[in-house]
Amino acid sequence: MKPIYMDHSATTRLSDQALEAMLPYFTEEYGNPSAVYEYGKNAKNAVEKCRNRIAKCLGALSTEIYFTSGGTESDNWVIRSICREKREKGKHIISTEIEHNAVRRTLEQMEEDGFEVTYLKPDARGQITPEQLEEAIREDTILITIMYANNVVGTILDIPALSAVARKHRILFHTDAVQAVGHIPINVRKLGVDFLSVSAHKFNGPKGVGILFCKIPYRIKPLLTGGGQEKEYRSGTENVPGIVGMTVALEEHMAHLEENTEYLTRMRDHLIREVGAIPGVHLTGDPEHRLPGFCSFVMEGISHSVLLVNKLNEMGICVSSGSACSASSKEASHVLLALGYEKQLASASLRVTLGMDNTEEDVETAIQAIRTALDVLRNEQASRPPRLEGRVAEMAGERD
Repeated sequence: MKPIYMDHSATTRLSDQALEAMLPYFTEEYGNPSAVYEYGKNAKNAVEKCRNRIAKCLGALSTEIYFTSGGTESDNWVIRSICREKREKGKHIISTEIEHNAVRRTLEQMEEDGFEVTYLKPDARGQITPEQLEEAIREDTILITIMYANNVVGTILDIPALSAVARKHRILFHTDAVQAVGHIPINVRKLGVDFLSVSAHKFNGPKGVGILFCKIPYRIKPLLTGGGQEKEYRSGTENVPGIVGMTVALEEHMAHLEENTEYLTRMRDHLIREVGAIPGVHLTGDPEHRLPGFCSFVMEGISHSVLLVNKLNEMGICVSSGSACSASSKEASHVLLALGYEKQLASASLRVTLGMDNTEEDVETAIQAIRTALDVLRNEQASRPPRLEGRVAEMAGERD
């Protein structure tokens, strides 16, 4: 039987429409957009048409859209470039304890270069308040970077309220919207952000392509230098098939956003109710402000989430313990630790993220599989003899 895929926050299947739109740019219209002859002009026209269409989806101007290789590059571009440009004004950045590693690791490198980062601690739901942000702002603050939706627990943060604080103090504001775009309404003007990062493969587009929104009149410094593509701001030959596929996939999602949200939310809430009713299972993230298809839990009675994920995989259910970028790590999730969970519980997490390919039957199958897998693992753990070092200590005590 074909496995049931329920890890759509990690990546999504390329949509049929996106694939169809991409194919000519692999085989027929394969020109380099920088070339002056017809093949090149056709490719260039395709890129610019996509820029206009993407801008319309995001409520932006076409001149504010830059094409990148994905969310990681977009995040890095903003942080590194702002730090390089603004370091004479100040070296203070504000972020949160729950950012994706594309932001987190980059900020750590900036700290090594002499910048100071204040990491705001979220509440138990994963929310940051405007008051917290206001209190952290200093005279030398040059950038605020706070994600729109969390990739481990699915919490949607109140970016309009947070960006309003940044505007009040005239500080640049960036949001990593990789998990949000394509899944909730997005309008950069209403969000009030200066920069926004997007990755196509999170909404049934191709891998290896993304977007950076950069609000006019600000002009970000280049991260990649070379041939001067993207109006001299991002060198490298444009990924024309990827840009075309991303555009079609985003338009698809935005056109059907309301009906998709209703469908996914209904299945999500059912799964949360059923799995959350299992003894020792706790929902993580904000119960109200969360992504439509996003279910996340911590589970008592198992030593590590890898055991549960592997057991479910054996049963034909593809889920994860959190971010796909660190799925093989046995470290407790930094997001769950930031939300206040003890290390043992933070190490026993489960993320089930639904997509439009999933059916109600899939959800019922997954619920039963989770119940069964948990029972098996808990029974195995309960029947396992004490760890060797613990028994050695007991024996030493007996001899004393």
